[in-house]
Amino acid sequence: MSDMKPFRFGVVAESGEAAETQGLIALAGRAEELGYATLTLRDHYVTEPFGDQLAPMIALTAVACATRTLRLGTLVLANDYRHPVMLAKEAATLDQVSGGRFELGLGAGWLRDEYEQAGMAFDAAGMRVDRLEEALAILRGMLGGEKITFSGEHYRLRDLEVFPRPRRRPPLLVGAGSRRMLGIAGRYADVAGILPRALPNGTISDEISERMPDTIARKARWVREAAAAEGRDVELSMIVSPAFGDDPRRTAAKVAVLRGWGTASAELVLDMPSQFVGPPEHIAEQMLERRERYGFSYYVVADSDMDAFAPVVELLAGR
Repeated sequence: MSDMKPFRFGVVAESGEAAETQGLIALAGRAEELGYATLTLRDHYVTEPFGDQLAPMIALTAVACATRTLRLGTLVLANDYRHPVMLAKEAATLDQVSGGRFELGLGAGWLRDEYEQAGMAFDAAGMRVDRLEEALAILRGMLGGEKITFSGEHYRLRDLEVFPRPRRRPPLLVGAGSRRMLGIAGRYADVAGILPRALPNGTISDEISERMPDTIARKARWVREAAAAEGRDVELSMIVSPAFGDDPRRTAAKVAVLRGWGTASAELVLDMPSQFVGPPEHIAEQMLERRERYGFSYYVVADSDMDAFAPVVELLAGR
């Protein structure tokens, strides 16, 4: 694949340590020392399925003040939880506080239980995605320093610009699993975070088919095609699950059992673009091969895997 981007790596902070400010700051400091490019936070206010979390924009402000080179990101904010004008101002402020290190990740919102516990309408997926697309158009314009007049089905603005004005527009990441969402990521985002599909019942698909090579290749192609139609180039990202062990096949069998796919699925696990198994050197080789095949260059791991994954970061970051 031509025009491959250099590798960079991120951490999504979701452990108990990250749910307390000083613990999050300490975790961010370790990530920076280990050579990770970004520290990211999710956007949920119910405990399940990711544990208790701090409010991401405020917590990332604390991290910005305690680090020097680490980039800060949301992975991802649910669009329905904030009006895009308010979000533009918060993003512009955090970008200024961090010296231009903020990356704004946004999605359509998917966790039905969260909406319902908060008394929010969990609209049909099409309507939530419509809102996201309008919000992205507004955010790209405002964070790009434009004065915006916008009249859509969901948002209406007149002669509005953001303060503080970013010196350059913060990168936008869109988390996407369906064909329409992947096309939106290609048209609007700087980074497409490729995910399994969100289901109408308000969960994320755990189907093994969503993790297979042909499915991931097709999703990456949909992003690239939408981006190319707009004359754009989009970085491809994925949250990955490394599993370390001297024997890749034996390690893959353990992963298959833990995920409920059965030992017969071990060979499938070895080929899954989101699963990396074996010693660090083997995982690094897998990443080089999969960048060539799919185009992924930005990988994110859970903070619980951060230390174990650090040798892979050392082998590949910037290559």
